Amino acid sequence: MKHVIITGAGSGLGAELAKLYACKGFHIILLGRTKSRLEKAKNEIEELRGKATIFTCNVANYADVERVIEEIAKQFPSINGVINNAGVGYFGNLEQLTEQEINEMIDTNVKGTIYLTSKVLPLLRKAEQAKIMNIISTAGLRGKVNESVYVASKFAVRGFTESLVKEFADTNIAVTAVYMGGMSTPFWEGSNHIKDSSRLKDPKFVAEKIINEDNGQPEIFIDR
Repeated sequence: MKHVIITGAGSGLGAELAKLYACKGFHIILLGRTKSRLEKAKNEIEELRGKATIFTCNVANYADVERVIEEIAKQFPSINGVINNAGVGYFGNLEQLTEQEINEMIDTNVKGTIYLTSKVLPLLRKAEQAKIMNIISTAGLRGKVNESVYVASKFAVRGFTESLVKEFADTNIAVTAVYMGGMSTPFWEGSNHIKDSSRLKDPKFVAEKIINEDNGQPEIFIDR
């Protein structure tokens, strides 16, 4: 059985991707900070007769990532895919953002993606074919009002992803960046940044589009 790691898998797009990949026969390794959300996602996968294992992990913490990958390696000697989906966003004028909010976006969105990817690479190299998929959003394509630091973090992940495409071009590892607009997920809880929430896409719809359009290409655009 093939195994895929999904970060931020307890809700939203991560949970929807987990269910779809489980239906395709993958064993899903669910990573997230909140155990109760991971358990809910795991139960939903098992209701679909899929298989899943949960590990609590804060991807922004290097030691925590190192620990969880060591635990995963004991159970799963090779990994076929990793989906870096975990993300944090705070919105408003730049001068309104706190140091904590700035650090959290950079630490989770940028460092978390780099930490997890770097530590899981030895397990990906053991698979016959492997995939790194980074969920970036359209914030990685252009600047946006009241999203300066969030956009900066996504531009960083875009550069990281494009570099990995070149670095692993002649290996067993394919790398894909996914760009999509806002979705109706817990990501927006506590934020009034989105004035018209009816414009937000259903995460299940986005997950299905990603699955259907993933043909090994380096970029997937759900919308621009």
